[in-house]
Amino acid sequence: MADLVHYQMLINGEWVDAEDGKTFVSVNPATQEPWAEIPEATAADVNRAVETAHAAFTEGPWASFTPTERGRRLRKLADLLAENSETLGRTECVDTGKLFTETRWQAKYIADFFHYYAGCADKIHGNTLPIDKPDMFAFTSREPLGVVAAVVPWNSQLFLVAVKIGPALAAGNTIVLKASEHASAAMLEFGKLIEQADIPPGVVNIVSGHGDPCGKVLTSHPLVQRISFTGGPTAATHVLHNSANNFAEVSLELGGKSPFIVFEDADIESAVNGSIAGIFGAAGQSCVAGSRLYLHEDIADDFLERMVALAKQIRIGDPLLEDTQMGPLCTVGQLETVQREVAFAVEEGGKVLCGGTQPADQGNGLFFEPTIVECKSQQQKIIDTELFGPVLSVLRFKDEDEVIGLANDTVHGLAAGIFTTDSARSMRVAKAVRAGIVWVNTYRVVSPIAEFGGFKGSGYGRESGFQAMYDYTRPKTVWINTSKEPMSNPFVMR
Repeated sequence: MADLVHYQMLINGEWVDAEDGKTFVSVNPATQEPWAEIPEATAADVNRAVETAHAAFTEGPWASFTPTERGRRLRKLADLLAENSETLGRTECVDTGKLFTETRWQAKYIADFFHYYAGCADKIHGNTLPIDKPDMFAFTSREPLGVVAAVVPWNSQLFLVAVKIGPALAAGNTIVLKASEHASAAMLEFGKLIEQADIPPGVVNIVSGHGDPCGKVLTSHPLVQRISFTGGPTAATHVLHNSANNFAEVSLELGGKSPFIVFEDADIESAVNGSIAGIFGAAGQSCVAGSRLYLHEDIADDFLERMVALAKQIRIGDPLLEDTQMGPLCTVGQLETVQREVAFAVEEGGKVLCGGTQPADQGNGLFFEPTIVECKSQQQKIIDTELFGPVLSVLRFKDEDEVIGLANDTVHGLAAGIFTTDSARSMRVAKAVRAGIVWVNTYRVVSPIAEFGGFKGSGYGRESGFQAMYDYTRPKTVWINTSKEPMSNPFVMR
């Protein structure tokens, strides 16, 4: 263990080990070699973090900051993120297996999210009410909720930190972040920038550990007022159960099995490139991965011929290298799931057009080839099972009504892609598809200005956009009696 990088948790502005000294090891998925030692938070550690955040909200300097001053601190944090994008990106790459070219760019780009919310900090306002009572003046104001528990998975963790704590801090809340037990290092590296940004101790706390006790204690803590969770549906059920202990407001982003629809009039080259990016970008380890491809029967053969040819050319390898195009999966469990589900899809009658196995030249790394499976029917299990890997399920369709039905035949509802040159059709289908995000003739585009979230089994609540500021506040109504006369006798009705 001596040569491992040793990380600590951030609680009340101090870097600390777990109370009992326990740790767990983080493994580089490209080599399966241990590289970092992460604290395993106890219930006492989490309790201290929440109590610290509550004290910072009610008593510390953060409580007296004006919205404009909070915005200044967030701008400084944004600039620090951009300056440290190389270090943050490299750490996330080693810890998760995501491409360094992507993690470095993402670490730099999320500075825009913090700049956006820095600008939003002093734009929240209430309203005066045209009240129906004489001699009464009534108005509303928006006030921060208090302690926010943010639970973040390993994939795109820096992006998810930005969309959660950006609006939460801008609105005046304090935060306890739980890093994923699968890859915590990048978030703990991010924590080093908090003090540099002159954000007071206790405003942002970061703990690392497993669902029990770390996640359980955090999401059920009586001082937590809001829970922002991104992850899987099984863990989400536990979060909802835990929130019954504190009546915290909850938002859930639970992933998806997003349909990617290509009509007969689409620009085929653009659609193929979009589908390649949608499913093989980040090795398919994206909640919005376009993992269900629906092709109009008139263009299906041409489309698949082109896509298979491109998929076979994808360069798999060390995610730290600039010319690598696809890295490994993050965990052994993911790899086993992908292997099992592809094999079962073949048993059910699916045909593997390319990939379907681990590459032979990547040693012990958790790599899996870009895989395209043409399915026989919508009823195959792989069609509505989120694999979180580089596996694309393909079906053909005849007309618009049929493909809308196929796209909506799912428990998920996070994202969808539509490729067509018919603008009227794009509007019809975008309205008909039950998904929180719909991209037309593009895919996987995000912005701090645009809301992000799902329908159905993909969760509820939204992240990004100005509305997120209001989601981290609560309205207060104030009544003022402007009459010169004293209040009347309450027992004399007029």
